Amino acid sequence: MIEARALRDAFGAFLTGVTVVTAFNEAGAPIGFTANSFTSVSLDPPLLLVCLARTSRNYRAMVSAKGFAVNVLSEEQADVSNTFARPVEDRFAAVDWRRGDFGSPVLAGVAAWFDCSPHQIIDAGDHAILIGRVEAFGNSGGTGLGYARGAYFSPALADKTLLAGSDGGLLLGAVAERDGEILLMADASGNRTLPLVEKAEGDGIEALEAYLRAATGLRARAGLLYSVYEDTKTKRQHVIYRAELGAGDARDGRFFPARDLPLETIADAAVRQLLARYAAESALGNFGVYFGNQEQGRVHAVAAKGEP
Repeated sequence: MIEARALRDAFGAFLTGVTVVTAFNEAGAPIGFTANSFTSVSLDPPLLLVCLARTSRNYRAMVSAKGFAVNVLSEEQADVSNTFARPVEDRFAAVDWRRGDFGSPVLAGVAAWFDCSPHQIIDAGDHAILIGRVEAFGNSGGTGLGYARGAYFSPALADKTLLAGSDGGLLLGAVAERDGEILLMADASGNRTLPLVEKAEGDGIEALEAYLRAATGLRARAGLLYSVYEDTKTKRQHVIYRAELGAGDARDGRFFPARDLPLETIADAAVRQLLARYAAESALGNFGVYFGNQEQGRVHAVAAKGEP
């Protein structure tokens, strides 16, 4: 016999995003609930799904609604998640919202939103699976709020804490990509390597973006954390992010296809292994975060390319 609480705790090991699913009831009043059981289903046709507990007070209204919206909360919206997870009488009084392009409630400040028409409802034990067809959507480009083991987490906050905790000897670097190609720079010996910059006291991720812009002359945006490792020989910590570069010719460095990187020209074994992992993960569409040293560590899978 499977114990429900233990099973729920085990499910909680999976890192997810946090959404608020919204609709209008038969009386025309907005309703909504917090959900992390959300995923993309198909691009053609554009489908997504969320799961709704049959015990939810919104169950009857949601399954009969003319449409619904999925609001992917941003990393600053833990309070919004809490509001829609509690039995508050008027949850919408505490948030800014509007009607989406297809008519469902869309919350302000979210990382992304999807306004859907009903496509299919599937019976799934004590839940129902609501599959919606995306009729309209928006994407702010911001980072979503994370949830695991019953607690929220913010990738950006984790990065800031990591950088603030360094007492020196730290290099910031980037796997800087554009259209499936990776930028490699030349090191002091003429070998290829990642873009790397010394972290000064008080610097954050913006120092890496400034370095990338200055070195390449291109628009640069650092994204999610990709690798954290210490070189035990030099005693230097490396914090590597995924980054995106804009169009144009790079002032310094050269782009190589992610699936055909010149790994033999990279002298640093840790960088070589990091890029080999990136090439493999890029082909699969799944990326993780490495923690360890230059020789051994562990990859924590946290995201899939193309997911909301």
